[in-house]
Amino acid sequence: MDATPAQPTAPAPQGPASLQATAIDSFVSDMWDQDIVPQLCDYIRIPNKSPMFDADWVAHGYMDAAVTLMERWARKQPVDGMIVEVVRLDGRTPLIFLDIPATDGRSGEDCVLLYGHLDKQPEMTGWDEGLGPWEPVLREDRLYGRGGADDGYAIFGSLAAIQALQQQGAPHARCVVLIEACEESGSGDLPAYVDHLADRIGKPSLVVCLDSGCGNYDQLWCTTSLRGLAGGNLTVQVLEEGVHSGDASGIVPSSFRLMRQLLARIEDADTGRILVDSLHVEVPPDRLAQARKVAEVLGDEVYDKFPLLPGMTPMFDGGDDVSELVLNRTWRPALSVTGVDGIPPLASAGNVLRPFTALKLSLRLPPTLDGKRAGEDLKRIIERDPPNGAKVTLELEKASSGWNAPASAPWLERAIDTASQEFFGRPAMYMGEGGTIPFMGMLGEKFPGAQFMITGVLGPHSNAHGPNEFLHVPMGKRVTSCVARVIAEHHAASLRGETTGVGAVAGGEHHGKHGCC
Repeated sequence: MDATPAQPTAPAPQGPASLQATAIDSFVSDMWDQDIVPQLCDYIRIPNKSPMFDADWVAHGYMDAAVTLMERWARKQPVDGMIVEVVRLDGRTPLIFLDIPATDGRSGEDCVLLYGHLDKQPEMTGWDEGLGPWEPVLREDRLYGRGGADDGYAIFGSLAAIQALQQQGAPHARCVVLIEACEESGSGDLPAYVDHLADRIGKPSLVVCLDSGCGNYDQLWCTTSLRGLAGGNLTVQVLEEGVHSGDASGIVPSSFRLMRQLLARIEDADTGRILVDSLHVEVPPDRLAQARKVAEVLGDEVYDKFPLLPGMTPMFDGGDDVSELVLNRTWRPALSVTGVDGIPPLASAGNVLRPFTALKLSLRLPPTLDGKRAGEDLKRIIERDPPNGAKVTLELEKASSGWNAPASAPWLERAIDTASQEFFGRPAMYMGEGGTIPFMGMLGEKFPGAQFMITGVLGPHSNAHGPNEFLHVPMGKRVTSCVARVIAEHHAASLRGETTGVGAVAGGEHHGKHGCC
């Protein structure tokens, strides 16, 4: 456990009212240009795929290389009294733990908890010429490469926000930064670390997560909900080995056709609607209102951000209400097939009736649905009464619950909107996200009094997890500045006694204006 070098004497402490937005903006912008972007370039070059995609991650050493890069950078930052530690529990991915003392000398369990992750999705194919997953390319405002936006920038942005405050002598509460290394594999190691570090973390009154999306790059976006996730490997086997298709077809059922039957138990092939009632929930009224507001602000951008082929239309079901697409993406279950096995590539496909077909299923779940129960329902429905007596197995790899934000405290609503107006010149926006961050649900249970600011830089065409992934650098700068403002406002609110016990249990009653963040 080592502390970084002490910083030079800071200016006299200031309150949020005297905090200069232009000074924050200038400091953060310079730090991104001169230090953070070069660090992210080095980080992008490391192929530290999450354990689900690299079973030999320990032997390969890429995860340790990414951890070392971030650890060394953090130790060099002039943050007085900061503890920088890499925590390693047996058999688990490592975790970076930073503890930054409060500027006013206050101690205790209260803190701001800032979260991110450093593991990455696999390469994927389809990168444009001159681009690739492990080679950073800066084109105008976009830094291309795997992991920069999802979520390598989090540790750099967190410390830059804190340093922007300290540079002006602005006070802040104790801050704890957690950077995990298995988020893309479902955060299976994180609960053990949170329990292991519980006494050192304390009880956060504000959680800042820098691993989410934004509807555009023109204003601050805060996430109000996240979907859960259930899925795994579905295999349908009909033969011991492949046989001549002319000889067997018409007698031996095709494993592919039987697979289609099984998927039809879950999904309407025409509309994509999930047919299992237990996988749906009633959408809360405030989330319906948010969906309408998002549709009003973004319009066609809700779907234009995706690289649809010419002539392709989104999944409208009997109308053209864009808010329905927003709800499809954030509050309704949806099935994706993300991998396939047992099917040879076209160039080597012979006249063979194959012995099996296997698919990797990814079922996104409504935020308030119990992920474990949903996974059990999915397995039961798929495996019961196998067609033609085929061998049908669904090996669940993940079953994570989603997250619905607690009511937003008035001080946080004001802070978020002030930050957006200061650094974007437009009001903040609130919407759910279609992805899953298991950490949020876990924190909601462990710290029911915490407030949440879930935000990020994954906006239109940034294509996280896919080819041509990029980080929008100006967005990264502005989000960093907004986080600085919110941390400063948190300190002021804590002095007024407004940060104690204001949160509600996730998914509970909502009283705030937005009921989010």
